[in-house]
Amino acid sequence: MAEIVGGKPVKPAPFAYAKARSVEHAIELTGRDSEARILAGGQSLIATLNMRLSRPTLLVDINDVPGLDGIAIKDGMVEIGALVRHAQAGRSETIARHAPLVAAAIPQIGHPAIRNRGTIGGSIAFADPAAELPACLLALGGEVVIAGARAERTVAADDFFTGLFETALGAGDVLKAIRVPSASAAARFGFAELARRHGDYALVGLAATARTDGGGLAGVRLAYFGVGATPLRARKAEAALARNALDDAVAALADDLDPPDDVQETGAVKRHLAGVLLRRVAKQLMEGRP
Repeated sequence: MAEIVGGKPVKPAPFAYAKARSVEHAIELTGRDSEARILAGGQSLIATLNMRLSRPTLLVDINDVPGLDGIAIKDGMVEIGALVRHAQAGRSETIARHAPLVAAAIPQIGHPAIRNRGTIGGSIAFADPAAELPACLLALGGEVVIAGARAERTVAADDFFTGLFETALGAGDVLKAIRVPSASAAARFGFAELARRHGDYALVGLAATARTDGGGLAGVRLAYFGVGATPLRARKAEAALARNALDDAVAALADDLDPPDDVQETGAVKRHLAGVLLRRVAKQLMEGRP
């Protein structure tokens, strides 16, 4: 299908297409061609194909691969399969109870049509720095399950996002699932973003987790999105917030974040908005609700 840009249709460059029957088959297909791309929900990939920003020689469709669309609790972790649609995750009682940060972020992703087709694995693998779910995975200290030609491995979220639209996925790798810790009674989370319109990419967003510790917070993780080439942890602000020093945490963002100017806003405005969101999310963390 072609998009219309400036009154003219824009079509993708030619590519081959293959439908994978299993994870192993997908690994085999992508391993044959270094320019192969995996097709899941296609909500980002199809747009980049039509704009010719992506020019794969082979698309490997994994939509019929069994076993990638489940949601389960395993060993104290919530495992979400790569083919779980955003809408499916948003309806899941398991995610609402055990991964409430993910549940809070889902309604902010695009629009219903996008959430009906877009997949959890696709969002993580595409690694858009302005997307909600990569930041949630980072804030939760989660991990990514990757199947490769040699073996299956897990990569911590802190190590998974390596650059602008770049991840630890290599040629022939297939993202199978993500795992995040199941929320305990002491767990706290917060989520907020600022966008020009609901469904637009956020100017700035913040996903956060912590646990209660007496009258304060411990284990604070602040993951910002829309402020750099990857989702970013604000580590100095985390330390200040764990000391119950909110003003110091906001001030620390000057060291933690260096947002570039973009078509939406200047870096200075984005840094100011990051502080606004930190005050909002810190209140959510203390009160135990978003």
